[in-house]
Amino acid sequence: MRPTIRGRLRACAAAGATLAAVAGSVVIGPTAVAHDDDLGPAIEAIMHKPGYEHAQWGVLEIDAASGKVIHSRNADQFFIPGSTTKLVTISSALHTLGPDHRFTTPVMATGTRRGSTLNGNLAMVAQGDLTMGGRTRPDGTVDYTDIDHTEASLPGASLTPENPLAGLNQIAAQVHDSGITRVNGNVIVDPRLFTPPALDPQPTPMIINDNLIDLLTTPTTAGQPARLTWRPQVAPYQVTSDVTTVAAGGPTNIQVSASPDGTRIALSGTIAADAQPLLRVSTIQDPNAFARTALIEALARAGVTVTADPTGPNPQDALPASYRGDPRVAAYVSPPYSQYAKLILKVSHNLGANLALCNMAVARGSGTCFDAFTIEHDFLADVAHVDPTQFQLADGRGGVASDRATPIGLDQILAYWLRTPYADAFRLSLPILGVDGSNGISCTTDCPAKGKVFAKPGTVLGLDELNQRIAVAAQVEAGYLLTDQGRLHLFYIGVTGASSPDLTSFIGIFNDVNQITALLQEQASAAHH
Repeated sequence: MRPTIRGRLRACAAAGATLAAVAGSVVIGPTAVAHDDDLGPAIEAIMHKPGYEHAQWGVLEIDAASGKVIHSRNADQFFIPGSTTKLVTISSALHTLGPDHRFTTPVMATGTRRGSTLNGNLAMVAQGDLTMGGRTRPDGTVDYTDIDHTEASLPGASLTPENPLAGLNQIAAQVHDSGITRVNGNVIVDPRLFTPPALDPQPTPMIINDNLIDLLTTPTTAGQPARLTWRPQVAPYQVTSDVTTVAAGGPTNIQVSASPDGTRIALSGTIAADAQPLLRVSTIQDPNAFARTALIEALARAGVTVTADPTGPNPQDALPASYRGDPRVAAYVSPPYSQYAKLILKVSHNLGANLALCNMAVARGSGTCFDAFTIEHDFLADVAHVDPTQFQLADGRGGVASDRATPIGLDQILAYWLRTPYADAFRLSLPILGVDGSNGISCTTDCPAKGKVFAKPGTVLGLDELNQRIAVAAQVEAGYLLTDQGRLHLFYIGVTGASSPDLTSFIGIFNDVNQITALLQEQASAAHH
C-alpha cells in the first residue's frame, strides 16, 4: 500500500445508491438490475459458443429518452473493465481541463544575450503534452490509425504519416526567428512538472513519439534482406536488421532486442515476401535525454549552433530554481485537449490515459499524479452524479489487476454526457463499429449496424500456462447504440472468464462481443419501428 493512500481514501456512498443518470426522468439504480432477461436466440447462441463454458456475461441496455431498461444481466456486479476505464478517466479529464485546453511548452533562454549569441542555456519546460506535434494534421486535428503504433504487437498496426519531430522543428525555427543563432551553453529539458508515477506505461512530462522508436520492416524478394525504415532518427540511437525475406506464404516472425539504455536496437527473424509491412517498436528509456538531443539536432537544422555535446544525459541539475526574468524565445502550442481525448478513446491510447491523471493533478496544482483520483472521485460524485462505488480504479487506462467497474457505473458515465453540450462530440470520439478506431475491424460488410454503434472496447488477456491457452479475463464494450430512427440507447456488454486456444482465435471473441452490439442495435431499431 502506498504511504499516501490513506490520505486519499474518502467516505463512500452506501452500496446500491440510486443516482439520476440521463437528462430528464431517467434513473439508473435498482431497476437496472431487476431482471435477467432473454436476449434473443441470436445473442444467446453467441454467448453459448465453445470457449464461454465458464464465462460470465454482463449486459445493460437503457433507452436514453425514456429510461426504460431494455436488457439487464449482472448489471450490478463488478467486471474487469479493461480499457472501458478510459471512459471514466477521459470524462474526468475533459471536465477538469476543458475540451479547449491547449498545452504550451515554452523554451526559456537563461544567461545573457550578445547579439545573436546566447551565453547560457535553452530550457524546454515540459508541460505533459501527449504528442508534441507528432500527429498534428495541417488542419490542426490529431491523426490516428485504427490500430496504433503503441499496439505494434497487434496485426495491422500502422503509422500516421506526420513527422514525430514536428513540434521540435517548430520550436527550433522559433528560436532562430528570435535572433539566436548560437548557444554557448547547453539545451536542457525541464521535467519538473510532475513525478512520473509507477504506472505501465509510465507517463512522463516530456514525450516524443509516445516514447517509442518505430521499426517498419518491408519484404523484398525471397532470400534477400528485408527493407527497414525507422523513426524518429535521433543520435545516438542506432538500428540494425538481420531480417530475411522468405518465400510467399512462409513464416513472418520478427524479434526486437535493445541494449540496456535502449540506444542500440536490433531486429532479427523472417518476413514472407507476400506479407504486409510489419511494424514493431522499441521503448525510449530516457525520454528527457532523447528530447534534448532531438531538439539540439532540430536547432542545427534551423541554423542554430549549440556548443554542448548533443548526446549524453539531460543536465537537469543545471536548471534554475525559476525562470523569473528569463525571456521565452519559443513555444509549442498543442491542439485542443478534445483532440487528445479523441485519440485516446479511438485507439485506446494507454500512455495518454495514464498521462491524463497527471494532467489533471497538474491542473489542480499537484505534481503527484495519484492526486488525480481525488479529482476523479469528486467529478463522479458532484458533477456527473455517478456513484463512485460502482468503480475500483488504480490507473487511468484499465491495466491494474484491482480495476473493476459495474455495467451500471459505465452506463451512468455515458448518461452524464447526454446532459452536456458536448454530447455529440463525445459520442463521435468513441470507436465507431465498422468505421474507425478499435472497432473499425468488425462489422465491415453486410452489417446493418455499421456506423451506428459508438463504443469503447476493453480487453484483458493472460496466458493459461496450465492448459496452454489464452485466458480472456475481459472483453467488454460500453457506449451508445443509435437506432435507425435516431434514438440513442446506452449499453454495456461484457464477458469475463472466456478462453481461446491462441491469439488469432481470440479475435473471434472480440468479434463476438461486437456482433452482440450489432444485434442489440438491430433489436432496438426493430422495437422503435
